[in-house]
Amino acid sequence: MQPHNRKKLHDRVTKAAEAALAARKYVNSIDVLVGIGWLDPGTVKRWRQGQLDCLEGAVQTNLPRISEAPKLFRSWAGAKGLIPRETHYVAQTPSRPTLRFSKSGNPTIEQLYRTHWISHELTESKRERLAEKVSRAPELIVVRPLHDSWTCHRCGGTGGLLIMENPGPACLTCAGLGDLEFLPAGDALLTRRAKAKSPRHAVVVRFSKSRRRYERQGLLVEPLAFAEAQRGLVHDD
Repeated sequence: MQPHNRKKLHDRVTKAAEAALAARKYVNSIDVLVGIGWLDPGTVKRWRQGQLDCLEGAVQTNLPRISEAPKLFRSWAGAKGLIPRETHYVAQTPSRPTLRFSKSGNPTIEQLYRTHWISHELTESKRERLAEKVSRAPELIVVRPLHDSWTCHRCGGTGGLLIMENPGPACLTCAGLGDLEFLPAGDALLTRRAKAKSPRHAVVVRFSKSRRRYERQGLLVEPLAFAEAQRGLVHDD
């Protein structure tokens, strides 16, 4: 890369990293790639949902520039005295496979991508809580479709709820979630307790045509957790 172009990329990387750090007290490579305009946030969302084989394949530039930007980012983070913490990324699917960043899958490259850089201004306890938060597996999202014309890519069936997988929509039975019970939104205390007691749970959403966004409808939880949470509320009364 020419020195002039490298300087321009350095400035873009620095600006994106500074903005992310100021907003959240930590920053990672994804923040930088999104911040400099090489990666679309919607694409990152699809990758987190397990719909892309790797993230690098969706970056809108050539591989040498993709390799250069993280180097500049790590150099900036080191100069700022930020604290590196490796984070585990898993897909937003029931099987929770590890997400892949690079085309090559090289363990060293994967580790560099997974590393978050945390502000040294935070106390150790706050750094630990932040590290735990960013490492937490994303919640499963189940969709209540607006119509029943969809088809499960595994069994060919349909139903009132679906979960998106890489090949297409899947019914809850095929996804291993068919035994979960629906808890409608509205009772925050019951929802919180049932979620805490349920090792498996998923957020149910439905697209609102008027608001043009997905809105939360409730939660799918294990029947035993639902029953225990209900009993707990009765005892509290």
